[in-house]
Amino acid sequence: MSQQQKTALVTGASGGIGRAIALRLAADGFAVAVHYAGNPATADKVVREIEQAGGRAAAMQGDVAEPEDMRRVFEAAAQLTGAVDVVVHSAGIMSNLPIAGGDLAQFDRMIRTNLRGAFVVLGEAAQRVPAGGRIIALSTSVIGKAFPTYGPYIASKAGVEGLVHVLANELRGRNVAVNAIAPGPVGTELFYQGKSEQQIAQIANLAPMERLGTPDDIAHAVAFLAGPDGAWVNAQVLRVNGGMV
Repeated sequence: MSQQQKTALVTGASGGIGRAIALRLAADGFAVAVHYAGNPATADKVVREIEQAGGRAAAMQGDVAEPEDMRRVFEAAAQLTGAVDVVVHSAGIMSNLPIAGGDLAQFDRMIRTNLRGAFVVLGEAAQRVPAGGRIIALSTSVIGKAFPTYGPYIASKAGVEGLVHVLANELRGRNVAVNAIAPGPVGTELFYQGKSEQQIAQIANLAPMERLGTPDDIAHAVAFLAGPDGAWVNAQVLRVNGGMV
């Protein structure tokens, strides 16, 4: 067991933004617990990528909204180096539905995964992350846009930001920083799904930088908060969105 290397647990690390975060933290020297919900093949692929680059990683399955699952994931992650030093809660889902006449089952599913899941993961992290550690949750910059059909998703992520602010205060004196990153539109498979080229171009032009973000853009911001340069940043929401306001 290494006494020098630290462990980062990344939820939702089997694809998209989570995968980029896992790869970046591995490149920065962390052993990475690659959490996934239901697709072991994609998680194992991330693990292999990390190991082929000389890093250390292990895939771990669990439902973020189930306390027993996440307790087991955290305990397994701690076996990598002895502690879980950084937790990045990236797992989440998004469905577009209107408030009037919207599908309540879809709403409940989003709240369960995005908000209850954050409550479970952040609560587990708060009990385990040692002094000098970091807890980072992903929110969304769409909170500031209030687009039609994004109501339930925005509600779930606004709740995540609230949890982050409160947890930072609850951990006063522990020397554990708690922050959120709110990505703008990022060109992932999930983002492109169901959108026309015209819609994609319109969304890309919302920000002054006139492009979609990449998963690596978000991973760079996570690396800053997780690394030594982010030690004095606490209780903040970093909006990584190319200037979209």
